[in-house]
Amino acid sequence: MPQWQDYSTGERTKILRGRRLSQAGLAEISGLSVATIQNVEQNKRSSLPTLMKIADALHVDLSVLLGEQAPRRAMAQDDRRMIRGLSRAVHDTAAGILPGDVEPADLSDLQQTTDRCWDLYWRGRYVEAGTVVAPFLTAAAARLREQPVGEQAPALGVLSDAYRLAAYVANLMGARDLAYSAIGHAQLAAERAADDMRVALVGSGRSWVYLRDARLPEALALAEKSASDIEPRFSKATPEQLTAYGSHVNFAAVVASRMGDKERAADFLSQSHATGARMGREVRAHGTLFGPVTATTQAVGIKVALGQTGAALALIDSIHDVSGLTDAARNRYAMDKAMAHADAKQWDASLDTLEQTLRSAPDWARHQAMPGVIVQKVGRASTAQLRRVSELIGVAPGVHEFPPATRKTAL
Repeated sequence: MPQWQDYSTGERTKILRGRRLSQAGLAEISGLSVATIQNVEQNKRSSLPTLMKIADALHVDLSVLLGEQAPRRAMAQDDRRMIRGLSRAVHDTAAGILPGDVEPADLSDLQQTTDRCWDLYWRGRYVEAGTVVAPFLTAAAARLREQPVGEQAPALGVLSDAYRLAAYVANLMGARDLAYSAIGHAQLAAERAADDMRVALVGSGRSWVYLRDARLPEALALAEKSASDIEPRFSKATPEQLTAYGSHVNFAAVVASRMGDKERAADFLSQSHATGARMGREVRAHGTLFGPVTATTQAVGIKVALGQTGAALALIDSIHDVSGLTDAARNRYAMDKAMAHADAKQWDASLDTLEQTLRSAPDWARHQAMPGVIVQKVGRASTAQLRRVSELIGVAPGVHEFPPATRKTAL
């Protein structure tokens, strides 16, 4: 099976261009002639400036086009364009580089933008969320620049939120370097604001980046610390405080389950369920949602990760209403449910849930790895439904937009 570097520059150009963008279309957006694009794809002589224009038009680094590094994931054109814009916003604002005509928005307007971005994110509209976060970062940085000394904490808090959002989008899209950078800037802003809650939220976000980067021991240590740092007294805690704490301990349980640590996962789950029971309802705060239903649905995925299929199925039977969850949380629960059924060799139930989710939330699903894993779990059952599901997630023969070797890094 060829690796990315085994392809020629012409082949890599055609793969990156994909079926949706013609040679004429690439020529138009790159400012080159169709004949030049044809020469490149036929591996005829091409100059470095030409390749740089093509890489910029395709929204990839030149090193990817030259085969020095593989694409991080099978991104669509809109995905790559968004990541490039988000990267510029993160790095420019961190360096204090702002457009000359940017107007500093009011803090109340910035807070509304924060809420809008989180709403897009939790609805699974990640590309749109990232597109909004880029100018949001610039506006938040401009607001901070205009704040009088001694009155910067609110603006720093909003800026920390914007960087954290950027980190979440980048991490989910597989842009790990950008995620590390953005979460680092979020931490610095939260610390400058002397906001303990935001510092803990950023710590949990960094833990998620570690988890995606397979740094499990560090992820668990940080997740546990972030939760303990904001552990409230239940008798006096506000719903918002319980939301933050519950989501933190739940994530700590997720990390522990990925490490196969059943005891610690069970301990965190116990705290998660207790927090949800104390709340009695789902509450959205600090860019997250938590409550009794969230605690139970996320426990399904934790049980699946620990290989406790029977316990996962029992929890599924106890869940009757998930309408109060965010779209992304409902979709993730559906994936965990499908995985549990696959582990139990309940193929039809697994494929029913998977196909329904893929059709109802295609934009969300294309950024997830679990559908492909579930199809592999279902096995070799050559059914019409399995073929339909395989085609929906792009694993059927002949439908790869990128070579199989690069598909392995898809999220």
